Amino acid sequence: MSEQEIRVPDLGGADEVEVIEILVSAGDSVVEEDPILTVETDKASVELPSPGAGKIVKITVKVGDKVKEGDVVGILSSDGASSDGASGDNSAPEPEPKAKDDAPAKSDDSASKPAPRKKSGGTRTETVKVSGLDGFDNIPIIELNVSEGDDVDVESALVTVESDKATMEIPSPFAGKIGKILVKEGDKISEGDDLLEMIITDDGSDDGDDADDSAPADSSDVGKKPPAEPKQPAAASDTEAKPADTGSVTYEAPAAGSKVHAGPAVRKLARELGADLARVKGSGPKSRIVKDDVHGYVKAQLQQAQQGAVVPGAGSSGIPGVKLPDFSQFGEVEREGMSRMMSVTALNMHRSWLNVPHVTQFEDADISDMEDFRKSLKPLGEKKGVKMTPLPFMLKACAAALAELPQFNVALDMDRKEVVHKKYIHIGIAVDTPHGLMVPVIRNVDQKGLWELAAESAELAQKARDKKLKPAEMQGACFTITSLGGIGGTAFTPIVNTPEVAILGVSKAAMKPIWDGKAFQPRLMLPLSLSYDHRAVNGADAARFTSALARLMGDIRTLLL
Repeated sequence: MSEQEIRVPDLGGADEVEVIEILVSAGDSVVEEDPILTVETDKASVELPSPGAGKIVKITVKVGDKVKEGDVVGILSSDGASSDGASGDNSAPEPEPKAKDDAPAKSDDSASKPAPRKKSGGTRTETVKVSGLDGFDNIPIIELNVSEGDDVDVESALVTVESDKATMEIPSPFAGKIGKILVKEGDKISEGDDLLEMIITDDGSDDGDDADDSAPADSSDVGKKPPAEPKQPAAASDTEAKPADTGSVTYEAPAAGSKVHAGPAVRKLARELGADLARVKGSGPKSRIVKDDVHGYVKAQLQQAQQGAVVPGAGSSGIPGVKLPDFSQFGEVEREGMSRMMSVTALNMHRSWLNVPHVTQFEDADISDMEDFRKSLKPLGEKKGVKMTPLPFMLKACAAALAELPQFNVALDMDRKEVVHKKYIHIGIAVDTPHGLMVPVIRNVDQKGLWELAAESAELAQKARDKKLKPAEMQGACFTITSLGGIGGTAFTPIVNTPEVAILGVSKAAMKPIWDGKAFQPRLMLPLSLSYDHRAVNGADAARFTSALARLMGDIRTLLL
């Protein structure tokens, strides 16, 4: 049995680093490359590997100590490996390895090298890049649909990503076998980023040469670099990618009694920057918070403050946040993380409510004649395969009202003190889905007929329920319609979807007695609720808008004028 010192390997140029966690104890058995302890550089947390197999005799450092390259951090007893060659290794250290050790080394190489060559014979490796995100950046991966070694066809789903309002699958551009997956769940990707490596089998004979070229290149790289060096950039890249997650919306404070895992250096940095570590998501081993996480948190808070963003539950604009009690003291509770869609919706609604001075104008529209006409279209709708609902009539009426009162078809640029007048009429329709509220946009409503609007609105609503909407299909609205008519209620006050300046709420129609000057007549009345941004629209114009809607929907012939 022999003992060897465990020394700190090359740290990639870093000087002194801090020991933040000891992963083994005296008496533990380890194999080569098992992590011994974790140190923290300026950029990452790095695990120091065991130089061989054996048993830990002692660890000579403790958490908080500073170490540098070459320092001894422990003693390793290697009994099995050294007893095999004890008689020869001690007397002739140089000749014995040539006689005994070289043979296994060569056999190992011969065992490892042919495998890639056999696999890569007649194959090529392609790096699959992210495509088809419609210009969206930093979209998180919520699911990996394949594993390394899986066979996939063209258009097979590789990963699932989730934008602000929709979930999308990224398809495979090739048929082949999944090699190395370069991303993981939670990573944020943009168009053009590397996604994974794919092994593609070709019929041509030239691919064998490519495989032979790639195998020696890998083996020569391994021979040039010590084991610790290639691991360190990987650890750094992991931690550099993960803090981007903390930069989205930091998460709610943990439950009472939970602990924050961070080293002294990180805690000191947090104190200097005024960061609450309880709100920082750790990206290090075992969710430990590293310096990049703190920097990412602070950067995100600054960006949110500068952009007027609001973190739900956090104090903003001088408004104190709401401190939650420990609900478990009152009874059994269960915590569930918000979906990304719910989190983004909450953020947008909070921001709109705080930044937009809301006023709501109410009106009733007599839709008795419109409903009679709509029901008369049922046989024609069955022939066309399109169901005519009240929505197309509302869309056309809103488009006509927007053209008549263009001050509703604007956006306010408060930074430049300008009003942006839109020369197009795109209207969003709020769709209730099992995954949350989604708002697809119908473009150029003023240029389309009722049947075309009926077909398009039905198609977009179904895509919303199936989570198949593309980001482009939810952008560019000038105005939004949200209807609760199928559920009930007499009126409500919808929140303006800024940067739009108005939104129409539609409640359930009901038969009411209406005085015609001589007698009360039963009429089908539709309650309308128009919420608007009082910075852009005054009360008189809002009353004109709802009156125009009531007039247009009360006599649909006016839509032809």
